Amino acid sequence: MTLLITVFAAVIATVVWYVRPNASRLKVGLLVWMFWGAGLMWLVDAIFEYAELKAEYFTPEPADMLNDAFLGLSVVALALIVWVVVLLITDPDGRVKNALRRKK
Repeated sequence: MTLLITVFAAVIATVVWYVRPNASRLKVGLLVWMFWGAGLMWLVDAIFEYAELKAEYFTPEPADMLNDAFLGLSVVALALIVWVVVLLITDPDGRVKNALRRKK
């Protein structure tokens, strides 16, 4: 489940990065790298787990699938949080700077 969730997130982020003209300004490429990196990590994990379990790899327990799903969603959420923090720090449109000026 972790592999599927992160690869789906990577594909969606890649499509957004490719289709949207302002994606580079909004640092969507950072999301793409994080999601594909996580997907590669889970792929390597799946290969080693399959080498260890053989046919049992394809019949996981429901509790294990639920834990893997939560882990995959946590990885996607963490990547989105990192992306938002990077956007707030770099402030590509100057919105944070303008909001801070208006309050003073």
